[in-house]
Amino acid sequence: MNRRDLLKRSTALGLAAALPGWARGTLAAESRSESIPLKPPAEGSIPVAFLVSEGAVVIDFCGPWEVFQDVSVPGREGEPFRLYTVAETTAPIRASAGLKIVPDYTFETAPPPKVIVIPAQRGRSEATLDWIRRSARGADVTMSVCTGASLLARTGLLAGKSATTHHDSYRGFAMEHPDIRLERGVRFVDEGNLASAGGLSSGIDLALHVVERYYGRDVATRTAYEMEYQGRGWTDPGSNQVYAAARISTDAHPLCPVCEMDVDAKTAPQSVYEGKTYRFCSTEHKQQFDASPVQFLKSLDGQ
Repeated sequence: MNRRDLLKRSTALGLAAALPGWARGTLAAESRSESIPLKPPAEGSIPVAFLVSEGAVVIDFCGPWEVFQDVSVPGREGEPFRLYTVAETTAPIRASAGLKIVPDYTFETAPPPKVIVIPAQRGRSEATLDWIRRSARGADVTMSVCTGASLLARTGLLAGKSATTHHDSYRGFAMEHPDIRLERGVRFVDEGNLASAGGLSSGIDLALHVVERYYGRDVATRTAYEMEYQGRGWTDPGSNQVYAAARISTDAHPLCPVCEMDVDAKTAPQSVYEGKTYRFCSTEHKQQFDASPVQFLKSLDGQ
């Protein structure tokens, strides 16, 4: 399963119910660069757990991994962060594009984390949800990247809070989780002990933001410099505004009405409703639309 397929699957998971009024959760993008500082331990490393399962999107977890491993704090001995992977079992898994990973720990053996990173992935078992809930109680920050927000949302921890996800999944996320305020066009949303990043490279910005919360702006800036990372989204999360407005589908450039992905008009599955043709990125999304087109189109009116 490639990244595009994973995004489509993550979007489709919540569309069976096709909840109306999803637009209630869509807010004008807000910049959330100010946040409560976190206190690092007097000595020792901050444990960071990376939750992985089949299909985990590589940049979603490797981007933050690189950030945390590159942190250096003047006058502090040892590594500021201790990184490890966690999965339901320690059996090898295949991440996006087939990268093979052997998890370090299971849910039962993993050390208690202070930071949890949840990338886009296929694993959504009850055991996974339980581990997130249990571990988040003692963590300083539980952060999702890309459609990992959908997994975090399924724990119930984000209810009543703001979050973001990959721009292709805005509609599906909002319909699946009307109790969460979706923010479009932001690199990340910081809700204190919970945080969510937009798609893919946005996870780098959120990780740098977490570094700043622990060790200050100077340390985060040096980390970005050593990585040769010139993006400034970690200091200005509102810089993703290019994704804030919903894209418009046209006959010349049709978009899937479920996830806004580009589709090929010649080969895409299609449905005709009230004289208008709708084209879809997958048969799965066509079926979701066909199940309740009236309810679905009403939900899009408020975008």
